[in-house]
Amino acid sequence: MALSFRHQSILDVARNIGRVAVDDLAETLSVTPQTIRRDLNDLCDQGHLTRVHGGAILESGVANLAYDARRLMASDEKEMIGRLCAEEIPDDASIFINIGTTTEAVARALKNRRNLMVITNNLNVANILASNPNCDVVVTGGMLRRSDGGLVGEYTIDMVEQFRTDYAVIGVSAIDDDGSLLDFDYREVRIAQAIIKNARKTFLVADSSKLTRSAPVRIGHMSEIDHFFTDKITSEELRHVCDQHDVDITTVETD
Repeated sequence: MALSFRHQSILDVARNIGRVAVDDLAETLSVTPQTIRRDLNDLCDQGHLTRVHGGAILESGVANLAYDARRLMASDEKEMIGRLCAEEIPDDASIFINIGTTTEAVARALKNRRNLMVITNNLNVANILASNPNCDVVVTGGMLRRSDGGLVGEYTIDMVEQFRTDYAVIGVSAIDDDGSLLDFDYREVRIAQAIIKNARKTFLVADSSKLTRSAPVRIGHMSEIDHFFTDKITSEELRHVCDQHDVDITTVETD
């Protein structure tokens, strides 16, 4: 379908900064916010954008969204998912936490817990938990990915493999109906695989938007997960996969 001039202008802004806001677009394009909301809904229906509170973000299947856009997307759901996951982690535990905005929500929910050891390749997680005097934080090291504070590379993998933790908390960029867990950066995927391998229990945290996205690199399969925390599951096929492999499911809408 051919895009109108206004639709194309909206997409140009989204491609430049990763997200668009209703009020800003209304002012820039000299139309009402209601008109912009209709435009965004049209572009989302066509698969160009994904709606978030106050605007929309760029949809992509081969490159991840910018960190700020990911942080804003489903932010309320991520906070609730983070709290649900943290409730299943006892005091006096060791935990891997990997890169991701939802795993950062788990870290925020752990800020007042006692006697934890957290190993992470996410500088944002380290900074969040640095304020908890009862939590030892081990930062893996590696090559800094400035876009989101992630640490990646062979050194990161080597560091992860020095530990055997009680729990792993991992995030992913996409989940297929067949249970495949997907991401965008091959280096990040290898670290996630090492984390899963070296944890006694693995918790997956992902909001439902991950069930409608695609990503090109395979981390693993839902069968490697012990407990899946999300806001809702829209795919009956994925729910069947979880049941088939005895994956516990906790959702915000049923908790």
